[in-house]
Amino acid sequence: MKKIYHIEGMSCDHCVARVEKAMSEVPGVKKAKVNLKKANAKVKYDEQLVTDDDIIAKVTEVGYTATVE
Repeated sequence: MKKIYHIEGMSCDHCVARVEKAMSEVPGVKKAKVNLKKANAKVKYDEQLVTDDDIIAKVTEVGYTATVE
């Protein structure tokens, strides 16, 4: 499954890397690509292994806010 998440709080490339790394560490996430200008992340994941709440919680853990677009 693919979804787009709106990410708040990013201001630089370091933020992008931090969010991508955090999302990629969630078991079941296959790919995460963050766009700073659009303030969003395209995430490909196995919906049987991970939920939106899992992904959002991980983003929150590293200091940003995520919502499903």
